Amino acid sequence: MAKLLEGKIVADRIKEDIRSQVQLLKNKPVLASIIVGVNPGAEAYVRSQTKTAETLGIVYQLHKLPQDTQEGALIDFIKKLNDESSVNGIIIQMPLPAQIDYKKISQYIAPEKDIEGMHPANIGKIVFGKANMLPCTAAAVMELLKETGVDLYGKEVVIVGHSEIVGKPLALLLLEKFATVTVCHIGTSKAGKLEEHVKQAEVLIVAVGKAGLIKGEWIKDGAVVIDVGINRIDGKIVGDVEFEGAEKHASQITPVPGGVGPLTVTMLMRNLVEAAKAR
Repeated sequence: MAKLLEGKIVADRIKEDIRSQVQLLKNKPVLASIIVGVNPGAEAYVRSQTKTAETLGIVYQLHKLPQDTQEGALIDFIKKLNDESSVNGIIIQMPLPAQIDYKKISQYIAPEKDIEGMHPANIGKIVFGKANMLPCTAAAVMELLKETGVDLYGKEVVIVGHSEIVGKPLALLLLEKFATVTVCHIGTSKAGKLEEHVKQAEVLIVAVGKAGLIKGEWIKDGAVVIDVGINRIDGKIVGDVEFEGAEKHASQITPVPGGVGPLTVTMLMRNLVEAAKAR
């Protein structure tokens, strides 16, 4: 039976380090959070961020903009926050209304205040192994991999999902560790090769958002499985991997919920403190 990789345990340890660093700063770090319109999912994430910030001694500024806010107005608001010396980090809550293109407006956040690590300048630094602002979910996965104690050098690592916030940055981060990285996506699945690749994985990371996509019997004996997926099925939250079957084969596996999720907000706060220290 696989050992559970519980994110809360790792997150609590990192939070202690963040608290210590905050106490050494002359001023409390300030996080400016922007939410446009009304969305229950975004508001739940804001509550989680607010609670975490309070426990760490971080100032959380929530800016609520109307549902009909246009891109130009949001960009102007971001530029205003860029100019405020007291603000160390900026985050835009998702999802955004249909009239706003996140990829476009996120590029207006100053790179040094981009605590989600999604500005092209920060993504570019990952290519050169110089990143100090990692995308939060990708950073959470790397922390969990560190927790496993597994040496990634030369390991067959398979990532299922090639999103900008998880799959793509993770591939670059794992290459820095000299892992042998395979990235699977919808093209892999349509070609009928997903099972074939997954069965070769010594480390498997899945971030698609499709419940039960990865069958338990596909998992290689002794593999490490990181399931980033969050899906609601019949009132329950489940991952992208069939957990019951997978844990019979894996050596270590993340539960869903309770795996990657608890670490993501912590990574956001760690990025904020790094931004504050840099200034």
